[in-house]
Amino acid sequence: MQNQLLKIAQKLAELGLNKGTSGNCSVRYEDGFLVTPSGMGVEDMTANSMVQMQLDGSFETSKKPSSEWRFHRDILLVRPEINAVIHTHSMFATTMACLHKDIPSFHYMIAVVAGDTIRCAPYALFGSQALSDYALAALADRKACLLANHGMIALGRDLEDALAVTVEVENLCEQYWRILQINPNPPLLNEQEMRDVFQQFKGYGKWAV
Repeated sequence: MQNQLLKIAQKLAELGLNKGTSGNCSVRYEDGFLVTPSGMGVEDMTANSMVQMQLDGSFETSKKPSSEWRFHRDILLVRPEINAVIHTHSMFATTMACLHKDIPSFHYMIAVVAGDTIRCAPYALFGSQALSDYALAALADRKACLLANHGMIALGRDLEDALAVTVEVENLCEQYWRILQINPNPPLLNEQEMRDVFQQFKGYGKWAV
């Protein structure tokens, strides 16, 4: 599992979704979870760099977990159907997060987050319990959210699912940003139209529920 987590961290960098030491990811493992290390660039990471943590917040004494470990732990505690968490500072998700904007149902693919909006959580200091609390609220019944003045969080049933959600949310944020340059009040899909999308997704490839 350490190798899988390393590969996802490397893939996020390869796709330009994280740069330098920004962002982090985790996966449920044994009785706790594995999380990427603090302050380490992907190019310096190895499988052994991944930090094993328990759900009480304890971790291997010889390693230092990401400063954002609290929201990884809290999400895995309250969302038993979720096994992987990805946090990025990707360009367009972060741009929209810095505007404190929810992403509305301008496109049917918003449904990949299991709701008709991508919520933006209020700002709180990185690594703080307040940030985790805000993120949990914004993620209620959702597989992704934005973090004001910060970035995004995406969830998945496994690492590949979480990566797919991450990529799609970044794509949606870019599309919405571009649309706002032309029309600050674009037409949106209504509740019934989004319900129809959710129904259609039940048999639609990797987004099937």
